[in-house]
Amino acid sequence: MPSNEATSKNAASNEAPRKPRTIPLYRTIRALLRDPLIALEEIARRSGGDVVRLNLGLFRPYLITHPHHVQHVLRDNAANYVREGMFWKPLRRLFGSGILVDGPTWEPSRRRIQPLFAARNVNSLVAGMADAISEAVDRLDPAARSGRPLDASDEMARIVHRTVARVFFGDRISAADIDRLIPAIDSAAVSIGARLVLPFVPDGLPMPGDRAFRRAVRTIDDVVLPLVRACRSAASPANASGRANAAGPSGDIVSTLCQARDENGDLLSDRQVRDDVVSLFAAGTETTATALTWLWVALDARPDVAARMYREIDRVVGTDKVSASHLPGLQYTRMVLQELVRLYPVGWLIPRTAAARDVVGGRVIKRGGTVLISPYLTHRMPQFWDRPDVFDPDRFEPGRAEHRDRFAYFPFGGGPHQCLGSHLFTVEAQLIAATILTRYRPQLRNRAQVTPLPAASLRPRQPVELMLAPVRRTGSAARDHEARAA
Repeated sequence: MPSNEATSKNAASNEAPRKPRTIPLYRTIRALLRDPLIALEEIARRSGGDVVRLNLGLFRPYLITHPHHVQHVLRDNAANYVREGMFWKPLRRLFGSGILVDGPTWEPSRRRIQPLFAARNVNSLVAGMADAISEAVDRLDPAARSGRPLDASDEMARIVHRTVARVFFGDRISAADIDRLIPAIDSAAVSIGARLVLPFVPDGLPMPGDRAFRRAVRTIDDVVLPLVRACRSAASPANASGRANAAGPSGDIVSTLCQARDENGDLLSDRQVRDDVVSLFAAGTETTATALTWLWVALDARPDVAARMYREIDRVVGTDKVSASHLPGLQYTRMVLQELVRLYPVGWLIPRTAAARDVVGGRVIKRGGTVLISPYLTHRMPQFWDRPDVFDPDRFEPGRAEHRDRFAYFPFGGGPHQCLGSHLFTVEAQLIAATILTRYRPQLRNRAQVTPLPAASLRPRQPVELMLAPVRRTGSAARDHEARAA
């Protein structure tokens, strides 16, 4: 791999801070409107890791791609780079004052929620998650037996939502409400895309997706707020101790948050619980479902990687039901997932606003300026990755990360705002991928190129349709599976 210090033009120097080079409007706006990712990739490639400014008329954000500069913004001087400004306005309409946006409630919210996503607590939930995944994957059987194609995005979302719903809501949520919540969150994530890519457009000017977004938010509120109120009314005063204990086998995240208290000792409002639940649920489900949709695209393009992954799962799991005991042995599967979110990071854009003037890589960042950081861009820059466009899980062999800059790879962000659910993602994605691959061999129905669509998350632009070939099974696991399918 190329050395960052040897190839970067951004190493520390004694030069006086200067304004960053500005990319003219005529070179950006048409390309951004046509395909934002291709346009930004070209700008990042030409910048060589230097801080540049995009002239989009009245809106002129700074683009930061070098790992050292990303580290400065996300970790070293994170207090100066806040989650406010025009990029965050659309998200506030969905997440309110939840943990995904800044404000006076953010730090207390993170302190309450962080223990719920600690590795120890997530690991205690694996058995229940594995059961939910097995039941959800059972529903793929009719299509596999009949040879009917499936929409990978829809099916991965269905499996993930039903799994995460158990963690978040326990048995409080009905199947009918899950079936309303899944498409609403999906619709919100897609329909917000235009305002994220063009955040300078005034709220009063209609944009594609606005109407669908408003409908989706109303549906989410119609499902989640009654659940919060029902949980609140069912809780006894003795249970409202104010301590956010980890959600164990008999608990769930909603009930834990309903019992939590704010920094003044008061119970959280229904709206605050709703905002945190929707923020976490949307982020957690969207990340895993979208990444698993990309998985089948990546495996189809690399049959050798797919074959190695199949062999590992066959060796480690065999005909058993996937469980927590199998996860340590699924090392290559974990490497595949790590490479997957390198090439297709679901959270592809991380905007920040500079609260005060700063200098990054020798370039002046003005107070109030919008800073754009993109894992998608940094993960694909040849200065920091060998053959960056090639899907190669061996990059993540144990020990190889020691020679990589910490912020050359940040699919879950970094610093104080780093995603709390990274361990949950790894565990859940391993369980789902292994469960599917113990039963089926997925193949893409349409072999045409699948390209990314920049919305709230990095989704496939084209439909990903799968044909599932059943794997021949033997032993008691086969009989159990047949019984469930019947």
